[in-house]
Amino acid sequence: MMKDELVNALTKSPYESYVYSYPHKMAYRPLNPSRNLEGVWSEEKKDALFLYVHIPFCEMRCGFCNLFTTAKPKENVRAPYASIVRDHAQEVAQALGEERQFSRVAIGGGTPTQLDLGALTSVLQTIVEVMGADMKNIPCVSEMSPETVTREKLELLKNTGVDRASIGIQSFIESETQALRRPQKLSVARQALDLIGEVGFDTLNIDLIYGIAGQTDASWLFSIEEALKYNPEELYLYPLYVRPLTGLGNSKKQWEDRRLALYRLGRHRLLEEGYEQVSMRMFRKLSSSEKVSSPPIYRCQEDGMVGIGVGARSYTKDLHYCTEYAVGRKSVLGILEDYVERERASFSFADFGIALSVEEQMRRYFSLSLLSFEGFSNAHFSQRFPDSVFPFLEELKILQDLDLIYMDVDRLKLSASGMENSDVIGPWLFSKQVRHLVQEYALR
Repeated sequence: MMKDELVNALTKSPYESYVYSYPHKMAYRPLNPSRNLEGVWSEEKKDALFLYVHIPFCEMRCGFCNLFTTAKPKENVRAPYASIVRDHAQEVAQALGEERQFSRVAIGGGTPTQLDLGALTSVLQTIVEVMGADMKNIPCVSEMSPETVTREKLELLKNTGVDRASIGIQSFIESETQALRRPQKLSVARQALDLIGEVGFDTLNIDLIYGIAGQTDASWLFSIEEALKYNPEELYLYPLYVRPLTGLGNSKKQWEDRRLALYRLGRHRLLEEGYEQVSMRMFRKLSSSEKVSSPPIYRCQEDGMVGIGVGARSYTKDLHYCTEYAVGRKSVLGILEDYVERERASFSFADFGIALSVEEQMRRYFSLSLLSFEGFSNAHFSQRFPDSVFPFLEELKILQDLDLIYMDVDRLKLSASGMENSDVIGPWLFSKQVRHLVQEYALR
């Protein structure tokens, strides 16, 4: 039955759903009763935490975007946001205690550089002064968009410790960004990339999208070649997803799905150029390097994530939590308004999320390991769950029978076919409970 389900899914399309965490955010529900964060984190390992700060503002809402963000919000939401983030951080820092140690920091959104210089400074000060993250000595990334990049903001980010600049270009062809409902002048994109190069971050990441209406093999390769001119240490090649409640999702226009052919074309070109494939989307220069945090290093399958800001998720061993999630502008603004009006003490509680049973914890470890470049190690699994028998033998056998995975020394890894079908394999590995919760989720 499980094999038939996977085979059937594979015959339809390799693009079912992007799984970058587990359980999926649409499996979250109100927590009743709310959970006190001090208790939530009391038994957690806190020496290799990932700190994520969410900025839910953008210059425009791209037609493909289903992230928790909004374009040009009213001043009553935008103005107090950095101050509320500090209140949020103070309560979380107190709950974590003095033993907290961060091994990575990410500032995402939305668009962090959409904040003005003063608000961006305040957010960075919160990360360093309140949360205690040593940004100058651990890997730190900030997302940005071409139209919001200035030399002052870039220098502020770099001087504070951000060593990885991640910019969403999507396409170097104006008609294609227009088709994405993200109109962007090529001159603005080039100016932003030039500025990033002049300021000199250790790592430049460029995001590109394939599957855009009207995109051809030649135009896709053109965008890749243009990106390569900036010598990026990393490139993310994202397949276009047309999701409910987004600008493209609300459109009745049909488009030709050429994503798989374009993926293979882009993958071949980047491997040819000397990049290694880290995941279905991520390609990294073999020679690239980043700041290495003091051991232990953060491992997404095991270690905790601390989210600050509305829309930011936090992960402990047995509880994932965040604020509520929405895509539609009215719903997003309602959640934002509630956030900036919250009393500081309320940030010491988790009231929306999902509790993870031991089986769900094992499934998380298994699926995220398998979908990553690192692969799945049974020895590491046994160390993480010493009292448990590995419960996913059927899934492994099916994946092996379909040549979607292979053994690399002591690890199971996705084959080339498995890698390009990651967005089918990921959802297929969901538990029945999580599938049911996702299907029943009322997106707003």
